[in-house]
Amino acid sequence: MGQFSQQHLAAARGAERRIYRMLRAQIEEGVLAQGARLASTRALATELGVSRTTVTAAYEQLAAEGFVQTSVGKVARVAGAIGAGARRASSGSARGKDSAPALSLYGQHVAALQPYSVASPLARIDFKYGAVASRDFPALGWQRAYRAELLQRPRSPSSGQPEGEARLRAALQGYLRRARGLACDADQILIVHGSQQGLDLCARLLLDPGDAFVFEDPGYRMARYCFEATSAQALPVPVDASGLVTKDLPTDGRARLAFVTPSHQFPMGAVLPVARRLELLQWASRHGAWIIEDDYGGEFRYGQRPIDALQSMDTDSRVIYAGTFSRALSPQLRLGYLVLPRALTRVFREAKQLTDRHSARWEQNVLAALIEEGAYERHVRRLRRENEKRRKALLIAVEEHLAGCGQLVGTAAGLHGVLLLSALRARDEPALQAAALARGIGVYPLSPLFANPGSQAHMRAAGIILGYAGLTTQEIQEGIGILAEVVRGVTDDLEAIR
Repeated sequence: MGQFSQQHLAAARGAERRIYRMLRAQIEEGVLAQGARLASTRALATELGVSRTTVTAAYEQLAAEGFVQTSVGKVARVAGAIGAGARRASSGSARGKDSAPALSLYGQHVAALQPYSVASPLARIDFKYGAVASRDFPALGWQRAYRAELLQRPRSPSSGQPEGEARLRAALQGYLRRARGLACDADQILIVHGSQQGLDLCARLLLDPGDAFVFEDPGYRMARYCFEATSAQALPVPVDASGLVTKDLPTDGRARLAFVTPSHQFPMGAVLPVARRLELLQWASRHGAWIIEDDYGGEFRYGQRPIDALQSMDTDSRVIYAGTFSRALSPQLRLGYLVLPRALTRVFREAKQLTDRHSARWEQNVLAALIEEGAYERHVRRLRRENEKRRKALLIAVEEHLAGCGQLVGTAAGLHGVLLLSALRARDEPALQAAALARGIGVYPLSPLFANPGSQAHMRAAGIILGYAGLTTQEIQEGIGILAEVVRGVTDDLEAIR
């Protein structure tokens, strides 16, 4: 009997909602005009085949919201000029869809940015840079540490600190000293949701509208977007075979910060030599500018130990070091960190708290456990060996299939290389990318990473970025073989047109 009553009640409530929505739509659309009489509850109940109580409940809800007027002994009527008002609001909404939304200056800059995505979902073999192989994730070690962390959780979990778990920051301090030659205290470390959040914090806290920032050209586009969104002006400085050309740094004091990737320049792969590092640090000290050091792929150097961080040479506290666990573990983990000069730690913590209070606590403590027991460093060494195999496969495949057509650069470190194609121009990169994708191969043009992609596109050799960390050696060999056929086909087609 109880079950039947519950089912009956649910059906009645469903009928009540349907009647309410039907009558409200008729009022809003003007079908029922101002002052129009509604059918009596008895008549409408008979017409719809429901109980009078159900209709009464729908009328009462409409009356409570101001759509109808009811009183004892009188028929319900449509209240006010609701139908006309609803139509005006509706037409206003339709016009609003065609007009630009009212945005802040920051929002206007973000809206003006060119869409940026590194993904080819239709590619069978995707040379996506920044990707890693899911099979490389230390699943068993992570699972064991995660289970242990869950068992230690208090019954009433509290919020974490904006700067991150003390345990992870202490473990990370030791790791950075061992692996990157980086000297800092744990309280200088700020845990963030990937290095991208760290760059966004730097942009918001260090740049004002009208300021300028130094940027490697070509360089990491998403970092440039973060800084430009603040209404700051980009001052592109060219990159050569040794990285940032420090002699071209601005001398007029306009730049408030410089964004650099000294251990493995993105995307060209150069390592900034000691003389240029010193010149960059002296420039920052002289002009009171900050240096943001993005350690992109710095842990992955082949044949030699990783280059020490620029921060390890900083004697004037001008360097903000940005790191991430995305390359060594997974981009899905969304854990990164900043190592800050002491003068900036408090304001960065406060800004981080305004953004998202704190990063996920369990994941932080699991990672701390892996670092403490040495499992993380063993994993990085194993991953370096695996990526060395993939790197060699890429070098061999390019030599075998593209000898005389292309030159692969920037592979001494990191997880990608840049293939320069002398027979094609930068303006030909979109056609090459489209032709490769038609054969199931995902490759990525170099030109969008320049500050002015169209400048000298007819003179600059075509370049495509080839990430290899997410592929097997067999996929790399097959993919480069197909790419070679595409390159020759596109070259022949363009030569015939020209």
